[in-house]
This record gives sequence, structure tokens and C-alpha cells, in this order.
Amino acid sequence: MNNKIRIVVTGLGVISAIGIGKKLFWEAALSGTSGISDIVSVDTTGFKCHRGGEAKDFNPENFIPKRKVKYLGRASQLAISAAKLAIEDSGIVFKNIPKTRLGVLLGTTMGEKPVEELIQSWVKGGLKDIDRRRILQASANNISANVALYFKAKAQNYLFPTACAAGNYAIGYGFDLIRSSNLDFALAGGAEPFSYTAYMGFQRLYAMATDKCQPFDKNRKGMMLGEGSGMLLLERLDSALERGANIYAEILGYSLSCDAHHPTAPEVGGISMVMEKALKETNITYKNVDYICSHGTGTPMNDRIESQAIKNVFKERYKDIPVNSLKSMLGHSMGAASAIEALSCCLSVKEDLIPPTINYETPDPDCDIDCVANVKREKVVNIALNNGFAFGGNNSCLVIKKFIK
Repeated sequence: MNNKIRIVVTGLGVISAIGIGKKLFWEAALSGTSGISDIVSVDTTGFKCHRGGEAKDFNPENFIPKRKVKYLGRASQLAISAAKLAIEDSGIVFKNIPKTRLGVLLGTTMGEKPVEELIQSWVKGGLKDIDRRRILQASANNISANVALYFKAKAQNYLFPTACAAGNYAIGYGFDLIRSSNLDFALAGGAEPFSYTAYMGFQRLYAMATDKCQPFDKNRKGMMLGEGSGMLLLERLDSALERGANIYAEILGYSLSCDAHHPTAPEVGGISMVMEKALKETNITYKNVDYICSHGTGTPMNDRIESQAIKNVFKERYKDIPVNSLKSMLGHSMGAASAIEALSCCLSVKEDLIPPTINYETPDPDCDIDCVANVKREKVVNIALNNGFAFGGNNSCLVIKKFIK
């Protein structure tokens, strides 16, 4: 692998509860707009929480021909649409991209929506009620395959089922493939439709708040479920400069770690380790970091442990580094979460602006970090860390740098 090859982000595409496309998403994020509203895509009868972060303004036919939409599950619709936005945003002449050098790397948690629909049909009516045509749409690997088919990408095609850290995994692997000269371009990110299975599961775990997500607040009650997709177009710096591309940020590197002894709960040591490893891998110190985009789910345990890990890694600086949680606005879009957050980090280092953590009302002594409470922050951001943690003990940290030629 040639460590001298620099990898940059030249295209951003996003579908989210607070906006479709980079411009609307970023304006909403900076203004602290909440995308949490009454859930319409699943029946919430019998549960305490009836709110979530659905992408209600998303119409796949605005991005994908109608004749193709019906053959795609919602996750694939989200991913293709976000990828199309990223390609358009990059300004690249798409027909000039050698498709044998274009890869697709995608993260997800629950996979495709037809899985749930098939199970529900079977439970209600038995095998006779299962639509065989939907079976072909149900496999999780269809998501990345459908993106590759849509854009005729013929190089590496991977799906990362590493839950809520999956977006960072995908972007990190895209970084590796370009740096190792296996790819020239990578569409990397994550996609997640609103899932009844996840909604029901988090309700049963008592992990969801009833009305709002309040990361790092003393009275936080839990997470809110969301959906969406974030896609980044990655390419070599020389390629981007040659075509005069708008460069959002440079990917310095990433780190992954697994808390094998704590598969169902975050652990201070594992989270500290993945951040420290990211700093070591990219040859920067804790004194160089200007901003942390946190995992910040709003659950009592996650926020306390992530705050403690930040204290461990950043020592005397821990109160000086802005730390925000986009999930306060978006809800937790699981496999898409760290991808959307990476996209936001690219905009932060480009524009020196940090979106707020909304719904912050009461300080928590256990979370005495600077959580950019309620109002955006103007600050020079040269180095940003993007944290993503997941069930199974999968931790990830992506290092994003301001582009300086």
C-alpha cells in the first residue's frame, strides 16, 4: 500500500430526516432543526414511543426511474439516491469514469425492508401469503449490489453488516482500496430504512425515549430510531486536482476495534482504544484534534461511557474540544449513522462550522464535555474524529482533515 497517496472527498449525497441533499441537510443541521416526528411507516400501537426520524420527504422516483423502483427495497432506494446525489455533487463526468475502477462499499444494520415484510406475511398467513418476487429483494447484500448495478460499477463491491459502526467501516475500506491502487473511485457510505424489528427491539430493551433525544443531558431517556443514507465519493488527490474538483476534505485514516468481552454494551477501554489507535495510525496527537462527532445516542450508559473515554484520551483538553451529536436531530439511523456523520464532518472541516447538539437542558457531571449545546459553533476545524460504535463490540473512528494543497 502506498501511504503517500492522498484520498479526498469530492462528492456528498444524503437522504435524512432533516433534509434531502447536502444543501438542505446542512442548513437544517446548523440551525438545529429536529427531524423527529410521529412515525408513519410502521404501526406503533402498544408501544410507548410513537416518534422517530423518518425521511418523510424522500420519494425514490425523484432519483430512480419508476419502472426500476418497484424492483428495489427501500434500503437500495435510499442508497442509490444518495449515491446519485454524491456523483452529481462531485461534478464529475460520470461516463468518463472507468467502471472497472469504481467500487461500492456500503454499511447497514437490518438490511433490506422486504425481510420484515416476508416474515410478517408468514406469521399472519403462512407460506401461501409470501410473495416470491420479494424474496429476491430480501438479501442484505442486494443493497450494495443494486447500487453497483445501477451505476454499472464493476470493481469491488462490499456490504458491511457491522451495525451502527458500518458507515465508517465502508468509508475506511474504500480509503484502503484506493490507497492500494485497487480502485480509482469509491462510492462509500451506509443505508438504513426505518425498521419495525429494530423499533420493537429497542422498545423491549427500554432504550428509547418517548418524545426527544437528549444526548449528554442529565435527564436523557434514550435514543430515537431514524433512517436514511449518506454516501461519499472518494478519489485520489491527483485525480481531483486534474479535473478541478471541489474538495471537501481529506481522509487521513481510520481505526477499528472489537470489544469481544462486552458485546452488548459500550466499554470505556474499547472506545478509548479505537480513538487512540486512530490517532496513532494517522500520526497525529490528541492535541491536534479540533472536533469530535460523537456516537452520542442519548442512552444513559452510552453517553456516560463515551464521555469518559474522551476524558481518557484527551486528558487536560477534554473540555476544550467541541463534541456534538447529530442523533439529537436525526435519530439513530444505525447502519447509515456514521456515514451521515462522516458527511457532516466533511462539511465542518470545509466550512469551519459545527452543528449543535439540540435538546440539551441540564448538565450532567458524568458528561462534562463541551457538547455544543443547542447552537452551532464557528470554529476552525483542521482535524475531526468521527466515532461509530455498535452492538457486537464493533468500534470505529474515522479521521477527517481539512484539505490543504
